[in-house]
Amino acid sequence: MSAKRFRSVGVDPATGKEAFVLTRPGGVLEELADAHALKASAVLVTVVGAVLEAGRSSDAELAAFVPSLHAALEECVGIMAADRER
Repeated sequence: MSAKRFRSVGVDPATGKEAFVLTRPGGVLEELADAHALKASAVLVTVVGAVLEAGRSSDAELAAFVPSLHAALEECVGIMAADRER
């Protein structure tokens, strides 16, 4: 990602709260946040794919995935754009 901002690096197992870090372009924490975002996106793709394959979901149930899919796509595009700038 190209600008400093807070990014998720997962959930703290001790507290159950999501952990955020302030990343710097090219920094170790950015790499950790990128890895977490890609892993979370892969899980989301698997879940949505399974739901679509089953073919028994209503439009409203499928629509519930849209915000998460948008956020994951936005994060992945940001990662690709940052890689391209380097």
